[in-house]
Amino acid sequence: MAGEGEGVKLLGTVVSPFAVRVRMALHLKGVSYEDLEQDLFDKGELLLASNPVHKKVPVLIHAGRPVCESLAIVEYVDEVWAGAASLLPADPYDRAVARFWAAYVDDKVVHAMLAILRATTKEERAERLDAALAAVKPLEDAFDACSGGKAFFAGDSVGYLDVALGCHLFWFEALREMFGVTVVDAGRTPRLAAWAGRFLETETAKKAASPIESIVEYAGKLRAIWAAMAAAAK
Repeated sequence: MAGEGEGVKLLGTVVSPFAVRVRMALHLKGVSYEDLEQDLFDKGELLLASNPVHKKVPVLIHAGRPVCESLAIVEYVDEVWAGAASLLPADPYDRAVARFWAAYVDDKVVHAMLAILRATTKEERAERLDAALAAVKPLEDAFDACSGGKAFFAGDSVGYLDVALGCHLFWFEALREMFGVTVVDAGRTPRLAAWAGRFLETETAKKAASPIESIVEYAGKLRAIWAAMAAAAK
């Protein structure tokens, strides 16, 4: 596989959707790498030294040099291992559009997803689910525009925007299991829901998937920490 012997390491966690995003990109490019699981509740020296600004995963270490932030890492992987099929569109305008929607996912959709997790009552969770559904809705039109009527955002095969959004589908499923909520609703966004079903059946998604039970366990720890912080602030 491409990348063998080049000293590629990924600092991540099995539950991080952003680390999953990078794993997907590496898989699509056929890059071999060493997956180094990190403890986010007790961060190690390598992570702190590799990402001293944000102190979070994922970090890609290539030939001894760290690259931080998942979208930047995906673009780095796309450029360094250019021999495989490109993840970003070839057309400059299409690339700009893909980057816009990827940033939208991380800004609006992830925020809305975490807001559901932070909710402490059913009523509050219902309100935040409505906000999440509203955040997801524009991606239905984005899919139509980017896919050109084909199976994925990138067309016939998985690309940059597919992994940018697809990495979060496992957390959506964890929220459904925990609270019975559906973030990508087939009734409101049928084409996006159909895309999600296709994406989860790809080898790329299956290779990088986060175990739902691990996400649920981690999410429970986060909720306990947030509850303790709220109690301490009273």
